[in-house]
Amino acid sequence: MKEIHLNRIDLNLLVVFEVLMDTGSVSAAAKKLNKTPSAISHALSRMREQLDDPLMVNVGGKMTASPYALRLIEDVRPILRTVERAVRSIEDFDPATSFRIFRIAAPFVTSWIAGITSRIHEAAPNVGIEWEPFGPSTYKDVQDEVTDLGLHSAHVPLPGGIREEKLPPLKRYVFARDGHPALGSWSKQAWLNWPHVTVGMSHGAPESVNDRIAKIGVERRIGAQIPDFSGVAALVSGTDMLSNQVAAMLGKDIETYQLRVLEIPEPIPDFQFRFFWSERVSHTLENIWLRNIVTQAFSDLVAEAESLVADRGVIPAR
Repeated sequence: MKEIHLNRIDLNLLVVFEVLMDTGSVSAAAKKLNKTPSAISHALSRMREQLDDPLMVNVGGKMTASPYALRLIEDVRPILRTVERAVRSIEDFDPATSFRIFRIAAPFVTSWIAGITSRIHEAAPNVGIEWEPFGPSTYKDVQDEVTDLGLHSAHVPLPGGIREEKLPPLKRYVFARDGHPALGSWSKQAWLNWPHVTVGMSHGAPESVNDRIAKIGVERRIGAQIPDFSGVAALVSGTDMLSNQVAAMLGKDIETYQLRVLEIPEPIPDFQFRFFWSERVSHTLENIWLRNIVTQAFSDLVAEAESLVADRGVIPAR
C-alpha cells in the first residue's frame, strides 16, 4: 500500500464510506446522503485511489467490504462521532429544527416502536430513528457513539465507558392461543409436552428457561426459534406452540391476538432490562431528550402489557 497523505483525505469521503459500509449499496447510500449514485461512485473511486485498496467490490449484486475496509471502519466511526459531537456542541439541540438521525439497538416490539416514533415525530418532525437488533458489536457501537441508545438484559457486566439505567424486574408468563388444548389441564407436564416459540434475545438472563429445564432433568420441545419478538404472537395464535415471555415483549399483541396467559409451572427468575448509552454523551441535550422519550414509552408499554395480562387473567398451574 502506498503512503497515505492525510492532507489529501476529504472528511466527506469518510462519511460516504461509513454509509456505504452500513448499506452495502451505492443507490441506498445515495438516497440516504441525498446525492446521486454517480457522486457516490466517484467518492468511492477517490478513496480507492487515495488508500490504494478496492475497499468495496460488487459480489452478486451487493457491495462487499475488503479486509482493509473492515479494519478501517472500526477507526473511522469514532472519528466521525467525535466530529459530529464537536460540531453539535456549538449550538443547543432543538428537536423542532433538528435533522438528527438516532440509532437504537433494542427488541422489535411493534407497539413500542410505534409509540416512540409517534412521540418523536410530534416533537421533532425531521428527526429519524434507525432501529437495529442487539448483536455482538452493540456495546462497542455504543462506546464509539455509533449507536445512541441500547436496551438489553441487565444480568451481564457492562464494559467501561457506558452508563446504564436498570429497570424494575419483570415477571415471565407462558402465552398460548385461545382454545389451546392445554388450557383445561395446565401443569408442568403440559408445559413440557407442547412445542415452544423462542426468541434469540433470551441469552443474558440470570437463569434462562432452558437452564431451568436442564436443572430439573427434563427436555423442552422447541417448535420455532425466531430473531425478534414481533412474530411471537402470530405464531402462538396460529399454532399449538407456547411461548415464555415477559408481557412487555408482546405488548398490544396480547389483545390483538387474544392470547391466553398462564403461570410458568416451574419457578423462573424475573427478567430485568437496562437502557445503556455512552458515558461521553450522557449529559448532552440530544441524548437526554432521546432517553426521556424512549424510557417513558417503555414504562408505558410495561404498564399497558401488565394491564392486559390482568384483564385476561393468569391461569394457574396445577
